[in-house]
Amino acid sequence: MGIDNSAKTELITHGLFRFSRNPIFLGMTISLIGFFLAFPTVIAFAFLLTGSMLMQIQIRLEEEYLLKEHGEIYIAYKKKVRRMLSLY
Repeated sequence: MGIDNSAKTELITHGLFRFSRNPIFLGMTISLIGFFLAFPTVIAFAFLLTGSMLMQIQIRLEEEYLLKEHGEIYIAYKKKVRRMLSLY
C-alpha cells in the first residue's frame, strides 16, 4: 500500500487481483462492515465512513500512479477488473 515513485513494479493481474484491483482495501472494507455489524454504534459507523473515504482517496491516488507507470496495460486491466470486486 502506498506509492513509491522510485520503485518500478510489474502490474500484478493474477491471484486475488483477478477479482479485485484492490484486494487489500476490499478486505479492510469487509472488516469495517463486520465491525459495524458486530458493534452497531455511532463510533463503529464513523470508523466505517471515515475508513471508506480514506481508502477511496488512496485508491484513486494509486490508480493515477498505475496509469502513469503502466499506461495501456493498466487501462485494459481496469476495463476487465472492477475496483473492489469482479465476479466472472
